[in-house]
Amino acid sequence: MGTDSYNPFRTAQKQFDRAAIILNLDSASKDLLRIPMKEFHFSIPVRMDDGSKKIFRGYRIMHNNARGAAKGGIRFHRHESVDSLRALSMLMSWKTAVADLPLGGAYGGVECDPRDLSENEQEQICRGYVRQNFNNMGPEIDVPAPDLMTNAMHMLWMLDEYETMTGKRTPGFITGKPVEMGGSLGKKEATGYGVMLCVREALKELSISPSKTSASFQGFGNVAQNAIDLYQKMGGKIECISCLDRKEMKEISYSKAGGVIPDELRKVTDPFGGIDKKKAEDLGYEAEYNDAWMKKEVDILVPCAIENLITEANYSSIPESVKIIAEGANSPINPKAEEILEKQNKIKIIPDILANSGGVICSYFEQVQSNMNYYWDKNEVFAKLDQKITSAYVSVSDFAVKNGISMRESAFIIAAERVADACRERGWV
Repeated sequence: MGTDSYNPFRTAQKQFDRAAIILNLDSASKDLLRIPMKEFHFSIPVRMDDGSKKIFRGYRIMHNNARGAAKGGIRFHRHESVDSLRALSMLMSWKTAVADLPLGGAYGGVECDPRDLSENEQEQICRGYVRQNFNNMGPEIDVPAPDLMTNAMHMLWMLDEYETMTGKRTPGFITGKPVEMGGSLGKKEATGYGVMLCVREALKELSISPSKTSASFQGFGNVAQNAIDLYQKMGGKIECISCLDRKEMKEISYSKAGGVIPDELRKVTDPFGGIDKKKAEDLGYEAEYNDAWMKKEVDILVPCAIENLITEANYSSIPESVKIIAEGANSPINPKAEEILEKQNKIKIIPDILANSGGVICSYFEQVQSNMNYYWDKNEVFAKLDQKITSAYVSVSDFAVKNGISMRESAFIIAAERVADACRERGWV
């Protein structure tokens, strides 16, 4: 699924460099935007349930805040890397700019696996994260959100710790909260729905009805499940769902005659999107290995979980039937593989900073609602999400067509120019 030499931050920098050359950015702007403005590395001491003490490493990386408070997720991952967080913080700057939100980009994480921790131990990590990074976070500075292996409960613990330390009610400090505690309706669905709204627009350009298409999904967590729900409502057929099997530590693809029935698989799926292989097989699903999900004769591939998934080693497995790849995950296509796919000019790739921006768009909506203390109903949230992400898609697609470039280059150019202009207007460069 990846190579040891792959470095997500170097990849993000190269993507920016290409946009900077086209924009003819001055050297100061390039130097400023190639690296994060601030980095915080810290230790979080936790008393474990067995009475022992354990130290967890935490990080918060702020790439840029010229357009507004930094915005980005906090993830829990056993093998979290600083370069991965640097890349994600940079992508958040571009993602918020592509969607034209008044926000910047940041990302954070803790080296841990919540599946191996009790609820009490997870709560201590969340509260410790806020204590160690307290002076560098806040509704006007840096607004976190849930990401890989984190959820609404984690965000609420962090909010409670922040409010305890400030002595104030500041629900706009964090997004992804439980709805009953200041979260936004529609937030859970937003990222996955956003992916499919982009697919809808791409299919319009190709003059193809969604009801006449089929798709294969990699991942079965929150993003994939909600993308699948909207795709089904659009009339599409699901041929395959793939996810990482924790026991075997391999990607396993699930398919069956007549197509996948997501509600069946949900019943044998854990809270982190892991499908129980034996139970799935008992339901009649065939379990396959070796990138089987991307070898299916479908119209649409939707990678929704991990980075560096489609590489030079496996891109040739993609059948000619595939017309669209929508990046529900961050950086799922290796740049070298994408370069080859672009030259073939057969597949429309909807880049991550556009395709999965629905999450940060709805996070912005939540932030606005929390600050106003006035909340919208779900239909209003979905309508605003549709308008915002469709507008972003059309802008990126039109610019790409006009200039004869890829959707990714178009998105990066639009985003980098907006952020560079904000830095210039502030007098930073």
